[in-house]
Amino acid sequence: MGYSKEQLLTRLKELHIEFEQHEHPVVMTVEALEKHVGHSNGALCKNLFLKDKKHRFYIVSALADTKIDLKILAQRLGFGKTGLRMAPQESLAEILQVPLGCVTPFSLFNESARGVSLLLDQGLRIKEQCLFHPLSNDVTIAINASGLDKFLNSIGKPPVYVDLEDNPPVGKDQPPDLAYAVPSDGLIAPDNLEKSAASVVPEKKGHAAADTKPEVKAKTAKEASNLKKGSSSNSQGLATTFNDPKNLLKKSLERYQMWFFLRSTMRTSPNMAINLVL
Repeated sequence: MGYSKEQLLTRLKELHIEFEQHEHPVVMTVEALEKHVGHSNGALCKNLFLKDKKHRFYIVSALADTKIDLKILAQRLGFGKTGLRMAPQESLAEILQVPLGCVTPFSLFNESARGVSLLLDQGLRIKEQCLFHPLSNDVTIAINASGLDKFLNSIGKPPVYVDLEDNPPVGKDQPPDLAYAVPSDGLIAPDNLEKSAASVVPEKKGHAAADTKPEVKAKTAKEASNLKKGSSSNSQGLATTFNDPKNLLKKSLERYQMWFFLRSTMRTSPNMAINLVL
């Protein structure tokens, strides 16, 4: 279950972030929202929830009149013109945990969305206030860029502002300028990060990692001595074998020839093969 709008607004207050709150009927588009908050000083914003070919997700938040070409954006991220598309609706519930029409930078408040990359329109920084839904589209808050930045930094998502209308060339000598914004593969969910770290046994400097096989304990001093000798001779034998590639190749070839001979003999004379083995 994701956070509620009440929990988000409480967090903003705890961070001493100033915002104006506007309640209104549920809206699904920027045009519908304008009818209810158009009188405010805040700038209307649009938010896109996108997905690439490797099932990595992105939120793009921009001023309502900013032109966004997904083909150009995909190239700037390094995917080619067809590498980016709108995320399926079911991902809203699975990843962002918000209803349809509620995608905003505040969606990253939920733990399940922390691996989502966020691109912010650089035009947001010059506006006195910007309008966003706080996890629910029956409320809109007006917040300035510095307040938004403070919130994003508080959840470990440093804000990234880019010129979304730019179309820089991408080629062999001109790498994608937004490649740094692509999420890493195989991200560990924040709630599992601590458990994963605890399950890894640190390797001591200068020593090999501990063997996971159970230690064989000797019952008597004599057995302990034999075990030690056996372990030492085995180690020396393995070291000699691996330090002499020619000898290793020779032994492997001899074993293969013997296996091939026995296999052929089993087919023609089973009794003879059995005698050879015995």
